[in-house]
Amino acid sequence: MAERSDFDKIELHLIRVLQTLITERSVSRAAMRLRSTQPAVSAQLKRLRALTGDPLLVRSGNGMTPTETALQLLDPASRLLQDADRLFSPRARARGFAPAETALTFRIAASDYLDPLFLPELVAHLKREAPLARLELLPLSGAFDYRRSLAQGQVDLVIGNWLEPPGELHLGRLMSDEIVCLVAEDHPAARMTARAWTPERYLECQHVAPTPLHGNTPGVIDEHLASLGLRRDVVVKSAHFSLFPLMVAGSLLVLTTGRLFCSRYVDSLPVRIVRCPVAFPPLTYYQLWHELTHASAANRWLREQVREVARNVAGHGMPGRAR
Repeated sequence: MAERSDFDKIELHLIRVLQTLITERSVSRAAMRLRSTQPAVSAQLKRLRALTGDPLLVRSGNGMTPTETALQLLDPASRLLQDADRLFSPRARARGFAPAETALTFRIAASDYLDPLFLPELVAHLKREAPLARLELLPLSGAFDYRRSLAQGQVDLVIGNWLEPPGELHLGRLMSDEIVCLVAEDHPAARMTARAWTPERYLECQHVAPTPLHGNTPGVIDEHLASLGLRRDVVVKSAHFSLFPLMVAGSLLVLTTGRLFCSRYVDSLPVRIVRCPVAFPPLTYYQLWHELTHASAANRWLREQVREVARNVAGHGMPGRAR
C-alpha cells in the first residue's frame, strides 16, 4: 500500500478516476465519462496500481473485472468524493437540487409485479418534473445482484417486494396489496363457491410463477407457503411476469399475486379475480437504497417522486371483484 509520502501526491481527481474505472470496468468508457483520453486514464490506472499494490482491473473475456481490493475501495472512494463535494461546494448546497435543470442519469431497478401502469406513470412523471434527466430502467432478475449494484453506485434505487427486505439497506414502504388469484373465466375456481375453493384444491391446481429474483431462493408466495408447510404445483416459470395474464386466459393456470396487478386485466381479458383460499400477509412493495446515496439531494428527490407515483397509482387502482 501507499507510504505516507505517497498520500501527499494523491489529488482528488485521482480518486474520481479510481471510482470511475471500477464502476465502468473499462478504460475507454472511463475516459469518455471523465472527458479525458484513453492514454491519460491508462497512465492514471498504472499510478493507482502502484499506489495500492493491486492490479485493480484484470482481463476477463472481452472485458475487465474489478479485483476484490478494487471493490473494497469503491465505497470509501465514493464517500470521499461526496464529502469533498459537500466541503467545497457551499453554493451548490445552498441552491439545492433543481430537477427542472438537472441532466443527471437516474438508474432504477424494478420488478414488474407491482402494477403494469407503475413504471410508465413513473417515467411520465419524472420527465414532466425533470425534462433533461435521463432514465435507465433495469429489470430485477436472478442474474442481477441488486445489493451489490446499490453498494457500488451502479443503480440509485431498487423497487420490489420482499417478505423481509435486506437489513443493511435503507427502505421506504410504497404500498401494500391483497394477494388474490387470477384465473381464466372458465376455470373451475371461477365457478366454485367460496366454501368449495379450499386450500387443498388451490394447491392441487397448476400454477404459474416468476423465476427467482435472487439465486435459487423462492419468491414471496412460495416462501410463505413453505413457512406453513405447504407447496403448490408450479408448472410454468417465467421471467416475463407481464405476460402471465395472457397465459392464464388461455389455460387452467392459476396466478397468485397482488390485486392491483390483476385488476388491470379483468376488463381486457377473459380472466377473473378470485380470493386466495390460503391466508397470506399483505404483499408489500418497497424502494431500497444504499447509504452511498442516502444524503444525496438528487436521490432524495427521486425517492419522493417514486413515493408520490406509487401513492397515486394505488389510489386510482381498479380494485376488481373477488368472490
